[in-house]
Amino acid sequence: MRPVFNRIVIQITVLPTNITYSPFKVLKTIDEALTLNELTGEMMDNINKIDTVGQFNAYNNNETLHPLVSVVDLSKSYKRLNTRQNIGLYVVFLKEIKCGDLKYGCNYYDYEEGTLIFVGPGQVIGVENNGEYYKPKGTALVFHPDLIKGTALGRHIHDYTFFSYEIHEALHLSESERKIILDCLSKIRFELEHAIDKHSKTLIVTNIELFLNYCVRFYDRQFITREVPNKGILHRFEDLLTEYFQSDKPQTLGLPSVTYCADQLNLSANYFGDLIKKRDRQIGPGIYSTEINGCCQRKNI
Repeated sequence: MRPVFNRIVIQITVLPTNITYSPFKVLKTIDEALTLNELTGEMMDNINKIDTVGQFNAYNNNETLHPLVSVVDLSKSYKRLNTRQNIGLYVVFLKEIKCGDLKYGCNYYDYEEGTLIFVGPGQVIGVENNGEYYKPKGTALVFHPDLIKGTALGRHIHDYTFFSYEIHEALHLSESERKIILDCLSKIRFELEHAIDKHSKTLIVTNIELFLNYCVRFYDRQFITREVPNKGILHRFEDLLTEYFQSDKPQTLGLPSVTYCADQLNLSANYFGDLIKKRDRQIGPGIYSTEINGCCQRKNI
């Protein structure tokens, strides 16, 4: 149940000394005031739900130039307590400084400088509330699924599997890659600041697609440059299959799925699947099926 609006006015205008940040510049409507109360983590330690670009902008003290897409300057945010959010949007965070432990699911991870973190609609993400205030810094590209509905990007958005990666599977950028990412964001921001015309949506969506395609390229590079840790994952995968087929699981559960293997390796299914695909391109097709077949033959299954 939403709180009574008069209570919010009292909290914001009558008792400003009891909060550590300034209220947003203008609360034009009751809905905006309610949004402020719903989204600020200082008021309650729970999971905040953010379903619109306007809410995301308000939470980070940014102006809404377009109802379905925004390039958000996180440094404009007021100091706040760490919170967790259920986000109904596509969000890509470019973190420019280390800013604490991030909780995703049941695990915690450190942000690193020059890291891209991808969040898909419905995912819960946030920073552990340790009672201390922090000030965000970095940039976020955020867009609503409705923006790409009916477009080529909308038809193959699920091909960008990194929106379902775990936080520890984030994309770590080189300096040259970071410049390209910032250039893409600059082009999107330019279109948002430009007067809307019949070309606006096409140019915005096209630039988002370009941005995501660069991310695919950079992830391919990361799969190659992180060959040593990836080999460790593959060795653990082999051990997992050996252990699986030495048990009674093949008789009771059947052949292990990619999802099962990824879960046992503490990876997202998409990241593990993409890792296998990239590895197949380097050493030949079918590493997953080859390992399964090899284990089956050793067990005469």
